[in-house]
Amino acid sequence: MEDLDEPRCSQDAADDILRTLEAFGLYWDEEIIYQSRRTSAYEEALQQLQGSNAIYPCCCTRKEISDSAMHGVEGAIYPGTCRDGIPAGRQARTWRIHTEAYPKVEFEDILQGHLIQHLEKEIGDFIVKRADGLFAYQLAVVVDDACQNITHVVRGSDLISSTPRQIYLQHLLEYFTPHYMHLPIAVNAQGEKLSKQTLAPSIGIDDVINNLLTVLTFLRQQPPDELLQGSIDEVLDWAILNWKPERLVNRRQLPALPY
Repeated sequence: MEDLDEPRCSQDAADDILRTLEAFGLYWDEEIIYQSRRTSAYEEALQQLQGSNAIYPCCCTRKEISDSAMHGVEGAIYPGTCRDGIPAGRQARTWRIHTEAYPKVEFEDILQGHLIQHLEKEIGDFIVKRADGLFAYQLAVVVDDACQNITHVVRGSDLISSTPRQIYLQHLLEYFTPHYMHLPIAVNAQGEKLSKQTLAPSIGIDDVINNLLTVLTFLRQQPPDELLQGSIDEVLDWAILNWKPERLVNRRQLPALPY
């Protein structure tokens, strides 16, 4: 459960996620892990990175970076101000990864094909521990995946630009790198991802079968009409047996189906 930013997360929201998964016949194999309870694991990984000189303290504020930086795929690219040490009279605020030593990351996405990202030029020295003392998402998910022996990661294509950073961290921490598949995301008429920020409604649990078939249709899997009369298990069994990811090759987004 990704609840690193505790002030912005609530137990009610986490419980609602679990209830929704259960309603759709989706269950977990082991105990649920909450990131908010794993500070010691992230701290251990940070110390390992410190021990190999892979990270460095940084005093820069967001405004300072924005005023002096180039812009990449996810906003301002850190210009490396503190790589060689913090200027006199300043205090460390964050911890950043050196990217100049491993500038290019390549990986084969099961769906999107061969991808390359030049970390230093496109992302910059990214943060692994924030100014508010919280560990960054990139570090936390890498440590969590390794802890749970994750071999395959399937997620939305909106996260594909994060994957090279995670692969780099796996390399530095001597972790196994999972196989990745990034699925197309649903977008509105303006090309924006359907989310709370774009006021998209939450998934309903009153018509589970129809919702599952809608998702399968969106993912171009062509479920047969007779499944409308089936059970949740029958729909999921059909989806597993008939899953054809090649119907989605090299697609990052798809227009959302009407509600």
